[in-house]
Amino acid sequence: MQAVLNYPKITVVRPQGSLNAANALEFERDLTTALAQKDNAVTLVDLEKLESLDSAGLMALVSGLKVSQSLGKRLSLCSLPASIKIVFELTQLDGAFEIFESETAFVAACLESSSAMMAVVGAGVSG
Repeated sequence: MQAVLNYPKITVVRPQGSLNAANALEFERDLTTALAQKDNAVTLVDLEKLESLDSAGLMALVSGLKVSQSLGKRLSLCSLPASIKIVFELTQLDGAFEIFESETAFVAACLESSSAMMAVVGAGVSG
């Protein structure tokens, strides 16, 4: 018997510049669209090029997290600049979001969880 694992499709969203009241609704719409794709199981928001984040931008990310949870999908963040990371820490949202140091760290975690899943599936397969 063979164990077949389907790797989920990962969508990466990369906002740039400012995420604020002027563009938060558009970002939220784009993020919701990415999350709603049928073949998308994981969405990674790479914040490396984000320069500033206000409360409207933060709420757009929180809204995306709620959408992902309601759809049973994974939403992760990575590459938070120090000034953005502080916002998440002060609002204690760093505990609500799955945050990775880099996209590489995210990929490594995905591979690790896939390996763990393979081990579980393999342990249940008898020859």
